[in-house]
Amino acid sequence: MYCPFCGAEDTKVVDSRLSGDGFQIRRRRECTECGERFTTYETAEINLPRVVKRDGSRETFDLDKLRHGMLRALSKRPVPTDQVEEAINRIRGRLLRLGEREIESRRLGDWVMDELHALDHVAYIRYASVYMSFEDVDAFRELIERLEKDLTPEMRRNQMPLIEDDE
Repeated sequence: MYCPFCGAEDTKVVDSRLSGDGFQIRRRRECTECGERFTTYETAEINLPRVVKRDGSRETFDLDKLRHGMLRALSKRPVPTDQVEEAINRIRGRLLRLGEREIESRRLGDWVMDELHALDHVAYIRYASVYMSFEDVDAFRELIERLEKDLTPEMRRNQMPLIEDDE
């Protein structure tokens, strides 16, 4: 690998370790000419399935698009970034284990809904409002009521209320 500082061809690996998610190797390198150190990341190139949209068109799966959609739903919510990345990695892992060349966008959206449901119910509702294309307020209210009914006591303690009580 070329040195990004002096352009020399010869660099040596000083340290290698797995990155936090286990899908990358982080390498510390040192230039044999100028002595500068820098970090590189190595990932396996894996072909993820193509996404079949509702209109029948197909597009390459885009991890950044998935991350952006989830982060938009989680905007200003008290969910740690590492939990979001773990959820994204679980979805990516499911795609890899699927072993198919194509996946319907609906199925992928369902997986995102499952992950958001576990992370934060407000984000789940935000995502659902776009993903499920609610036609009226009643459909939206029905989803919230169903969600509140399914909360365990522990989830109730950890989640902020979906609708404030006026009592």
